[in-house]
Amino acid sequence: MGAALVAAGAMVAGLTACGGGEATTVLQKAKDEKKLVVGVKYDQPGLGLKKPDGTVEGFDVDVAKYIAGKMGVPESGIEFKEARSANRESFLKQGQVDLVIATYSITDARKPQVTFAGPYYLAHQDSLIRADDASITSLETLKGKKVCQVSGSNSWKNITEGTNKMSLKVEASLVPAGGYDECIAKLKSNAVDVVTTDDTILAGFAKREGSALKVAGAPFTDEKYGIGIKKGDIETCNEINKIVAGMWTDGTAAKLLEKHFAGTGLKVETTAPPAEGCA
Repeated sequence: MGAALVAAGAMVAGLTACGGGEATTVLQKAKDEKKLVVGVKYDQPGLGLKKPDGTVEGFDVDVAKYIAGKMGVPESGIEFKEARSANRESFLKQGQVDLVIATYSITDARKPQVTFAGPYYLAHQDSLIRADDASITSLETLKGKKVCQVSGSNSWKNITEGTNKMSLKVEASLVPAGGYDECIAKLKSNAVDVVTTDDTILAGFAKREGSALKVAGAPFTDEKYGIGIKKGDIETCNEINKIVAGMWTDGTAAKLLEKHFAGTGLKVETTAPPAEGCA
């Protein structure tokens, strides 16, 4: 028995040596090293935007700072890395980031690849419209409207193919565009009537554009924004769920939403979304 224990101990020591003594969970890394690498968006005003001076700002960025702080990591210990929609899973699998906080909706398709903490916010697909447009008040009122169809995005399908909370198919005209900035230009020039995606993303654009545009406030999907963690890191997930709950009860969530989205027309959620549970 003693020899077996010695052998087992040697095996553990060998594994530790092979791993260079690296932390086994993100939570342990935060405690031991006081450092974290967090993937955020760099191109979404109000959520994750890289500024000319190289810093990043937005609601997701502030949520990341709050979570890291509660895990014992100061702002100086956070390295932000650009996480695009296409690379979020691979970043986590390869260990290029510790967490992804980047308008990362929790979906059944993603759960086999990622452990999600949260959600920390419940967003909804909505419509960005011109500030003087009073005609769009619900999903039904998008009928006959010119909707910007962003290359690579499936948001338009929730309108025309009925993949929304109401299972309602709306006959709208789709106008192709290469990206959201092109859509915004088309909206301002009356080439389209609607730009559609998550209401938080739209609110960021509305704030950037000043008083010209607004969020319609007619949501038709639920988007549960989660914190992506490497698959299987349940310890970190459980800890972050506690931190997220605290972010709502101590008033931080409300302050951050006000800071980034006030005056945009966004109807912000005022209560914490129920945690999904870690898996």
